[in-house]
Amino acid sequence: MASTEPWLLENGNIRCLTKETKHGHCRTAHNMSSSSLRKKSDLTLISKVRQGFLRSFLVNLQEVLLGTKLSVLFLAIPFAIAAQCKNFGRPWVFALSLLGLAPLAERVSFLTEQLAFYTGPTVGGLLNATCGNATELIISILALVKHKVDIVKYSLLGSILSNLLLVLGSSLFCGGIANLGKEQKFDRKQADVNALLLLLGLLCHVLPLMFRYAENATDLTGTETLALSRASCIVMLIAYISYLVFQLWTHRQLFESSEDEEEDSDVVSDESAVIGFWSAFIWLVLMTGVIALLSEYVVGTIEDASNSWGLSVSFISVILLPIVGNAAEHAGAIIFAFKNKLDITLGVALGSATQIAIFVIPLSVIVAWIIGIDMNLDLNILETSCLALSIIVTAFTLQDGTSHYLKGLVLLLCYLVMGTCFFIFRTSKVHAETSSALYIIWWAQMEKNSALFCTVGSIEDARISCEIMSRCFFFSCSLFGSLFFPYMSFP
Repeated sequence: MASTEPWLLENGNIRCLTKETKHGHCRTAHNMSSSSLRKKSDLTLISKVRQGFLRSFLVNLQEVLLGTKLSVLFLAIPFAIAAQCKNFGRPWVFALSLLGLAPLAERVSFLTEQLAFYTGPTVGGLLNATCGNATELIISILALVKHKVDIVKYSLLGSILSNLLLVLGSSLFCGGIANLGKEQKFDRKQADVNALLLLLGLLCHVLPLMFRYAENATDLTGTETLALSRASCIVMLIAYISYLVFQLWTHRQLFESSEDEEEDSDVVSDESAVIGFWSAFIWLVLMTGVIALLSEYVVGTIEDASNSWGLSVSFISVILLPIVGNAAEHAGAIIFAFKNKLDITLGVALGSATQIAIFVIPLSVIVAWIIGIDMNLDLNILETSCLALSIIVTAFTLQDGTSHYLKGLVLLLCYLVMGTCFFIFRTSKVHAETSSALYIIWWAQMEKNSALFCTVGSIEDARISCEIMSRCFFFSCSLFGSLFFPYMSFP
């Protein structure tokens, strides 16, 4: 690095960094995606302010609050706080809080990148990796504090499904339509690394589920499943640390955007810092506090929104929360797909899904362990099947290193089917009890043998036995189809 570094001063005088610092700054796919939604600030009027502190303050407001194309959504934040304080309507609090989270996630990415100019590419990369999914992590921790474990599982599962199927599918579809006359190619190396880590996360989810169907399942209790889940989370966190070493040190070139892509892009250039170090740090703390406040509103009002809108909590957590919460990141990925820069798009979609799978989920389990809440990795058969099929479909979609609009359309249709499934699915206790009674009646009529109930011992045991056998059957069918369907030939 050059001996004289013209760092940006805190008095609002904008200066560019040295060439060495500029090229030493790591521009990842997440950085490039977030920059696509930023606006070039016009500081002509502010530069006429003579008082240094006031000029610096106005520059910060201009860059942080008005430097994004989603700045209009900041208006939802005071309305959400007012609605909560005045008890206006809890569904309105939920909706406004969800809208307010969208620009905050993009601004956190912007502020971590500003800090990276002063801390260097390595520390900046760690900051970006840690804060990349800050919204999901904060919502998960607040939901755990309120003992809403199901919301944590549903929301994190929805984030993975959204990135793999909705974001990637929309990007490939829009990019294919916009570049019909061009051959769309991407580097498979980064996609292969993310696919391997996603499969590791899937394995850690499948094994606790399979505990139910093991030979001695009747001898197992929730303690064994919980112990396996916690051990698996430690393994995943070790894998995530190795992934960071791989991404930031040993194989950084696989995850950096090329200089040609940056030069050809017409997005706002972030090759120089626009605010000072302490300004960026203070704004980051403030943004994180607002995210925590809005996340608490979301967690506290999600059941009221479910009852008012007639939607299940599972549908809101799996579908709505990920779509709105990561809208900025998703829009950036689609924009770069339009420009035929699929490496950036894949870095955003797959990178975010991988981070949630092997970092946010295991960290949530460890946090729950620390605060004395039992949270395991068992997502039930429906949720685990959706996770497995989404990873398998995505892996097959990216296996040849090329893309066209039909691949994106298939991913979108898969997401549509899964969204419909969670829309129809209800976790009503009355419905569950009714279904259990039908299981018992059906089983008794088919067998026509009362000895079955004698061996089972009770109506509850009969219900559990029927449910286990039916789930095993459906899981076997889905697993068989996912493994052998790609190899079947059709006339």
